[in-house]
Amino acid sequence: MAAEYEGDAFISYAHLDNVELDEGRGGWVTNLQRALKARVAQLYGAESHIWWDPKLQGNDYFSDTLEERLQRVKTLIAIVSPRYVKSEWGRRELATFCKAAEQQGGIRVQDKARIFKVMKTPVDRGLHPPELQSLLGYEFFKEDPVTGKMRELDEIFGPDAEKDFWLKLDDLAHDICDLLKLLQPLPNAIPARGTVYLAVTTSELQDRREAIKRDLVQHGYTVLPDRPLPLTIVEVEAAVREDLARCRLSIHMLGRTYSMVPEGGLASVAELQNELAIERAAKGLFSRLIWIPPGLQVDDDRQRRVLDQLRMDPRMDKGADLLETPLEDLRTMIGAWLQKSEKPTRRTTDATLLGSSPHLYLIYDQRDADAIAPWANFLFKDFEVIHPVFDGSDSEIATYHEENLRSCHGALIFYGSVGEPWLRGKLRELQKCTAYRETRTLPCTGVCLVAPRTPAKERFRTHQAILIPQWDGLAPDDLQPFVSRLKREQKPRAGDGTETPK
Repeated sequence: MAAEYEGDAFISYAHLDNVELDEGRGGWVTNLQRALKARVAQLYGAESHIWWDPKLQGNDYFSDTLEERLQRVKTLIAIVSPRYVKSEWGRRELATFCKAAEQQGGIRVQDKARIFKVMKTPVDRGLHPPELQSLLGYEFFKEDPVTGKMRELDEIFGPDAEKDFWLKLDDLAHDICDLLKLLQPLPNAIPARGTVYLAVTTSELQDRREAIKRDLVQHGYTVLPDRPLPLTIVEVEAAVREDLARCRLSIHMLGRTYSMVPEGGLASVAELQNELAIERAAKGLFSRLIWIPPGLQVDDDRQRRVLDQLRMDPRMDKGADLLETPLEDLRTMIGAWLQKSEKPTRRTTDATLLGSSPHLYLIYDQRDADAIAPWANFLFKDFEVIHPVFDGSDSEIATYHEENLRSCHGALIFYGSVGEPWLRGKLRELQKCTAYRETRTLPCTGVCLVAPRTPAKERFRTHQAILIPQWDGLAPDDLQPFVSRLKREQKPRAGDGTETPK
């Protein structure tokens, strides 16, 4: 960009928002400016020039000097509050900055806006100045879970509010630095690594969504959507399709609350984003990751239906995955998906190293642990039998399970005390593991139908596994087709000692 700048950012605010709530602590805007200036400098690696007019009064004259400086600043930070949206002064600052920005090449640089909207206090979006309405904001407030009232992120409201203030300020500082690098790239700057669609979610998961966004941004990824979704169904569909077209991965976080339905639509925003991601995946080179917090209790029948449909969705093919695990596991999985296109390092399987029989992974619920002993003992004569673990942290258990899915030659799932959603989930996990397996093929898979016998189990059918009725206990004859197939598929190739793919 050819423009010559004299400042990194200008803070546009209303004087009322900088009045000290507690004498000696400093005004809210004063504290924000001081902290932001220091944090941007640390991240940018050079002194930052974030300025404001601390003597601003509502009846001050809009000077030529201020107007000239606004025309030479790289970014503008608008502190939105009930007073700010009524301020004629703030509107003039916005208008002056936007006019200058248009003459310098536009208000957006590579799809990043040069205006940052800091929402100090909740204000209906329809009341925001026109220049701000299309921008996503940084919410420096939070709902009190006890009273339901909105509290500003300020140390005066306690240590949790202070901690959240610093987290939000760090997000803002990172985004400002990213824009400054675009306007004046630093030597050896790290280029963007790609674009990820992080689906809009409900307020209960907003903190966790922002944590995932923070991870992605700090690792060099661009995160969409970068502006509020429109209100009507037609506009929402167009905006989401446009964003998804730029991405190769979408992440969907669903909780207990049913999300809003766009005007003229029948499905919620969460459902709509997922369906459009499926549409995008059909065009190729795209993956979809869905996360539901573990142990979720849902009271809303609509949301319960949404979650059940996701768990049973047959479109959860190898390009998608559904997790009901802790957030840390989601972070780990996101990292794995983003590196999926890299060629994996070839490694020798455990069975080859040991020179032993093929590995057979038994998958069952903890409630069935004692009941499966006869099958484990019978199969041990032909296979190295691996059992799941149930003791340890959620992360340790998940890691162990995923490693077994990647390295086993066969998997035998026991359909006992669990429901069909659990079983379908395990089949999906096996489908997804092919991306990380040495042969890029599914392990030989069987489903043992064991007691208690129910109509639902008798109706169960799948093309993904061999069904093995074992209603009255161990029946070796009915197991034999699965055993024979697993032995046949694991005959080594001449000369390389690896598995033979199906």
